[in-house]
Amino acid sequence: MTINEIQDEIIEEFNEFDDWMDRYQLLIDLGGEAGDLPESEKVETNLIDGCQSRVWIVCDQNADDTLTFRAESDALIVKGIVTLLLRVVNGHTAAEIRDTDLYFVQAIGLSEHLSPTRANGLLAMIKRIKTYAAVLAARA
Repeated sequence: MTINEIQDEIIEEFNEFDDWMDRYQLLIDLGGEAGDLPESEKVETNLIDGCQSRVWIVCDQNADDTLTFRAESDALIVKGIVTLLLRVVNGHTAAEIRDTDLYFVQAIGLSEHLSPTRANGLLAMIKRIKTYAAVLAARA
């Protein structure tokens, strides 16, 4: 699937819920289902600045030049948010990720329904993912 097809799929999933409490529950469920990073990767260089919660993001470049991001947070809702982000970008090239507009965030109303500190954290997570992609795309 393309990045935009995945984003459209997420928008459809969130549009099934009229109530934001149900959408928050979906994020919490996603966070609960996500895996954990090993302690060895929960280091300062992988920690996202600007998040209210602690969030670590790790990026691996695969043999086929696609990227795989892994992440963890100490807050379930934030872990759910980062899980959504990774669902969109994982398995795509650095250039694809660098050049894409992550429009699903606005389309599902995520930014406007988060506290200001969580919204800033979301922007910091996106910035880190885009930075990884930009650096790796420049090397290609």
